[in-house]
Amino acid sequence: MSATRRIRIGIDTGGTFTDVVAVDEETGELVTTKTPSTPSNPADGFLNGIDKVLGLLGLDGDAVTAVSHGTTVATNKLLEEKVEGLGFITTEGYGHLLEIARQSVPDGYGNSYFWVKPDRIVPVDLVRTIGGRLAVDGSEVRPLVEEDVVAAARYFRARGVTTIGLSFLNSYANPVHEEQALAILQREYPEADYSLSSQVLREYREYERSVTTLVDAAVKPNIRAYVNNITERLNSFTAQAGGGDAAGEHREVPFYVMKSNGGVLSAEEVVRQPITTVLSGPAAGALGAAVIAQRAGFDSVLTCDGGGTSTDVTVVVDGHPALTTEGTVGPYPSKIPMIDVVTVGAGGGSIAWISPEGTLKVGPQSAGADPGPLCYRKGGTEPTITDAHVLLGRIPPHLLGGEIPLDVDAARAGITDVAGKLGLGVEEAADGILEISAWNQANALRQVTVKRGLDARDFHMVTFGGSGSLLACRLVDILGLEGVIVPLNPGNTSAYGLLTVDVRNDYVQTAISKHDDLDRPRVEKLLASLAAEADEALAREGFEPAERQFVRSADLRYVGQAFEVRVPVPEGPVDDALVEAVADAFHAEHHKLYGYDFRGDSSQPVEWVNLRVSGIGPIRKPELREIAGGSGAEGAVTGTRRVYFDDWYDAPVVARAQLGAGDVVTGPAIVEEFSSTVPLHPGFRAEVDRFGNLLITRKESLS
Repeated sequence: MSATRRIRIGIDTGGTFTDVVAVDEETGELVTTKTPSTPSNPADGFLNGIDKVLGLLGLDGDAVTAVSHGTTVATNKLLEEKVEGLGFITTEGYGHLLEIARQSVPDGYGNSYFWVKPDRIVPVDLVRTIGGRLAVDGSEVRPLVEEDVVAAARYFRARGVTTIGLSFLNSYANPVHEEQALAILQREYPEADYSLSSQVLREYREYERSVTTLVDAAVKPNIRAYVNNITERLNSFTAQAGGGDAAGEHREVPFYVMKSNGGVLSAEEVVRQPITTVLSGPAAGALGAAVIAQRAGFDSVLTCDGGGTSTDVTVVVDGHPALTTEGTVGPYPSKIPMIDVVTVGAGGGSIAWISPEGTLKVGPQSAGADPGPLCYRKGGTEPTITDAHVLLGRIPPHLLGGEIPLDVDAARAGITDVAGKLGLGVEEAADGILEISAWNQANALRQVTVKRGLDARDFHMVTFGGSGSLLACRLVDILGLEGVIVPLNPGNTSAYGLLTVDVRNDYVQTAISKHDDLDRPRVEKLLASLAAEADEALAREGFEPAERQFVRSADLRYVGQAFEVRVPVPEGPVDDALVEAVADAFHAEHHKLYGYDFRGDSSQPVEWVNLRVSGIGPIRKPELREIAGGSGAEGAVTGTRRVYFDDWYDAPVVARAQLGAGDVVTGPAIVEEFSSTVPLHPGFRAEVDRFGNLLITRKESLS
């Protein structure tokens, strides 16, 4: 046994690679590695990653104290729109709620179709309605009709529908009818899975609450099967590796799953709240990047997480990634707290193709990990962004330090075909693929800045992921960024982020009231009730009372507005001083977001809409260590490689592991490490800071 050391492991499963970071709880030492993902069974890549990192440390499974995981199981199911066998039960008279939906004009008012509504998540023949009615305040107008619930259970059983969402009118104010219906359904049809809107989202807006509940139901079987499989195999793995005691018993390794809101949750709790994982992986990356940037002296940054399938971007302000409850996953609105991430199909595996009009396009289709880009020689038939990079010398002819060889000739053949159709040279075609990819990423970054009233030119950007830093210099030029921060081991930043986050549960209750009419005792009672729920969840997670933390907030708006602005609610009794402080914070935040407010204007009263409480259980976080001083980048040069930056250069190849604090690399150059490559264009420089980050700027910006 090797129990003298205790390590925690973070594992982020991406479309192409599974990233692993282990931290020694005593020394703070970090060890990182990557292994190919296994799309047919992601659990295989998960266990392979643990085995690989333990091998690097020379440890057995008994050294593992906890594992935190970022997963794309729920995300992929929704993005691929593979929602089948899902039923919907709602209030009588509202059977066409999913048709009513919300309407939008996604491409402007000049389109011939004008209004657009989202596709249904449940076909109309799998919607059943139930008699009974609650008023807006939660009081009962008509009792629940039990016979309708029994009929619905039998209807779904006869059609093999095994996952069912319940969303009754006004159930956010009172869950009694949904709970009565659930008891009947479980008696009549216990084999099915059920999700209740009063448990998933206690907010008004019937359409969003209903679809969020249906999304929760849709992913519940997949998340449960995946998490249970991982848990069983993880515990079996650690037992076989020496994690048992003298009596032959073995402990269960605590297993946490990343949530969309920037916290983690135990596997047992995640199965109860599967929708909370829909942006699991991107959330971990944004949090890890925020920690790294703040330690380096940058409180507000953009983040750019480039993987094999897509690129995820977000904005961090004052050390905190932006949160939203207006997010979508694929075509489905998911009104739960989530880090505000914009995803674009611009990952290493994104496919270059020719449109019917004869123009070059890149993504969103991806070759993924299997078969992957042409240069993988695993059966890929179409050129990708990775093929363009390897052809132009931007990345070496191998990945992961040589573990995965790349075939440059195969990449060249595919891009030559595209070049011929466009009437371009092969280098021009490859460069065009990368240029389109850079603009796709830039447009995503504008979405997370401009829509919040922010100017990208005021920010540095943190690039990470296996492909996140490949277009860093080009993005500086396109967006006018201050510069770019590339962390050490950027390919593992998301996995590192999993080790930096706390357990977190969010609870919400709609309680609409004009500010001047606010019932202070009622607000205090509701906040206390939400805090009690959060407290119970943290107790189930094993946190002692003294460890538990609670954060209160509220959603406010001006009367007549359709959407709200979230602001903090300070601790303390809900008295006049606190209520006015919240209103002042709302006016200030509204002005910050939209450039105006109605402070002091009695004709534009403030309205309170939702009350929120987050319960937080703190987890020990790894510290970033300073690196040794450097002696000049020249000593880290391992050779040269022909690289194309609008022309061919003999660029020095720099081993990042040999750089020290203060070393400076000037472009054109290629900085390489195990999990990532940074092409440094002509006119750019990269300086190593005391934590090993590369700080990339244009040369003239420092003169």
